Amino acid sequence: MESKEEKRIEKAKQVFESAKEKFEPKSVIRVDLPEDELPTSWYNINADLHKCGMKTPFPTGPGLAILPKIFPPSLLAQELSHDRWIKIPDELLEYYKIWRPTPLHRAKRLEEFLKTPCRIYYKQEYVSPPGSHKPNTAIAQAYFNKKDGYEGLATETGAGQWGSALSFSGALTGLKVDVFMVRVSYYQKPGRRVLMESWGARCVPSPSVPPERVYPDMATEFAKKVLEKDPDSPGSLGIAISEAIEHALKKPYPINYSLGSVLNHVLMHQTIIGLEAKKQFELIDEYPDVLFGCTGGGSNYSGFTFPFTQDKLDGKKPDLRFVAAEAESCPRYTKPKYIGYDYGDTAGMTPMIWMYTLGHDFVPPRIHAGGLRYHGNAPQLCTLVYKKVHEVVAIPQTEIFQAGQILSQTEGFLSAPETLHAWAALIREARRCKETGEKKVLALNDSGHGWLDVRGYDEFLKKKLEVA
Repeated sequence: MESKEEKRIEKAKQVFESAKEKFEPKSVIRVDLPEDELPTSWYNINADLHKCGMKTPFPTGPGLAILPKIFPPSLLAQELSHDRWIKIPDELLEYYKIWRPTPLHRAKRLEEFLKTPCRIYYKQEYVSPPGSHKPNTAIAQAYFNKKDGYEGLATETGAGQWGSALSFSGALTGLKVDVFMVRVSYYQKPGRRVLMESWGARCVPSPSVPPERVYPDMATEFAKKVLEKDPDSPGSLGIAISEAIEHALKKPYPINYSLGSVLNHVLMHQTIIGLEAKKQFELIDEYPDVLFGCTGGGSNYSGFTFPFTQDKLDGKKPDLRFVAAEAESCPRYTKPKYIGYDYGDTAGMTPMIWMYTLGHDFVPPRIHAGGLRYHGNAPQLCTLVYKKVHEVVAIPQTEIFQAGQILSQTEGFLSAPETLHAWAALIREARRCKETGEKKVLALNDSGHGWLDVRGYDEFLKKKLEVA
């Protein structure tokens, strides 16, 4: 005779089996990965990049000599590594667990609005405390600098997402952080500055001089030179990088430089996004046909797509497509000045790296997508674009805010202007599939929220937005 406990267990099994029969993976709206499934290693595309038919050219120039002076040994080792997997330290995993794993979400209301046969998914990177994907590498860089004995970091930031992320990471690890924020964004997005200062960082507009630069010890010679030529300079990421490197090289205390994009170790830290996404798609028996992301320096896009790129390079998914969306006013891929070696900063202090570039002296228009205003891009991503493994589209500013309004009125959230470039590209594809009847799976990395970017939305809604 069965006991009450045995009957209870049997009943639970019956309920479970019944639910399992009714479960349709493709009907799931949100896919949460269990914490114990958090990736324990980063993927390093350097191990597989040669399979596209080209190795990324090595950096060159006298700027190579400064790298050991501004980066810790542990990060330099990662930068040069060709090991496919780089282990994430256990202590760093504990930091990641503050916000990771991040959800994978189905955009069913957007699908219905567009009347597309496509299934649309997006990775929610905006759930991190600073509101973007940037802490994935910021906390890693802060951890390794602290481990190697440094007390602070100097950096640049465009829209402020990177500066916010590094400030947050400095607060967690006990590092000082000095941020040089592109001047136009400093005044367009005061909320980002407040975030940085709330986490204990110092933030100044770049370029600027005292009294506008309220911290005299953060004054740089390069800012003076820029403002002598153009007193109203809006700034650029290239200028801000030059200032941050000059500040780090002065070594007012044991301080290093930290970069939020472009370099291999940065892209590698971001692959935790794509590695999680692959596991989440497996849970619902799906696999993307096209992946989308915005690209400024290349970190969020590469972090999302590189783990999937491995499948294409290995021949497992030969028809898989990748679409990087850039700003039409900063068309480094679609209308580059040239493809070849260029400096990563305006002053020419960095090594020369191989990339698609608008020229290191390029000063971009004052668009709201500050994170996409960089003159170049990550060499590994440039290689994949050059070999036509990845595609690039350029999106005008008005179209991105049109996409933002559609998104807010269907899915309910505001994305950052940078991320809206990816959404606009995805909406183009979804509408194309409506015409052809193709039932594709479209996946996108939503790299940041737009809660601090409402000025751009306001200008769009009042029809005062520039087309650029």
